[in-house]
Amino acid sequence: MRSPKSMKGLEELGRVRLSQTFYLRDFLMSEIANFYGLPNIPEDPDLAIETGTRLCEDLLEPLQAKFGRLAIRSGYRSAKVTAFGNARKHGASVRYNAGYHIWDMLDQDGHKGAAACVVVPWFADRYAKGADWRALAWWIHDHLPYAHLEFYPKLCAFNILWNEAPKRRIDSFLAPRGCLTKPGMVNHAGDHSEWYSDFP
Repeated sequence: MRSPKSMKGLEELGRVRLSQTFYLRDFLMSEIANFYGLPNIPEDPDLAIETGTRLCEDLLEPLQAKFGRLAIRSGYRSAKVTAFGNARKHGASVRYNAGYHIWDMLDQDGHKGAAACVVVPWFADRYAKGADWRALAWWIHDHLPYAHLEFYPKLCAFNILWNEAPKRRIDSFLAPRGCLTKPGMVNHAGDHSEWYSDFP
């Protein structure tokens, strides 16, 4: 599939179904693109569809089946939008977003990947009342084949990455800040169910 060169082409691309409940259009909104009037369109739609499908089928659909509707904060970001935003201190560089938010570009190691920033409203309500973000992080760690998670203070939103070579690392800007787990850490393996024993 060619990158859209018309409104009709972009409409058709947005109608591509990535999984049972997600379409590509769900991931094309970008505040940077909207505010500055930039198109946020994949240059390689086939790769974006391939990686986005894995993200949705392997990670987002199981999350949604467990906790109810997800809110997509951001998903796909074109290399042009990423570079423009980075120059204005609105996010990381193309180099670090390739194979992450830039779904149609391989990462630094030559691997395919796709990420989205999501909010789980069911957990956001609990978080607002004092729940520990690590409960959700450990549930995902124990149940889903994620490549990377990164948690943020507002709404307990988090980036969740699918990658064909998952590193299985969790980072956070919430206390305790830093790396929660990665391969080699003593807490990486085993059962963490005590963290989420009251989950549905």
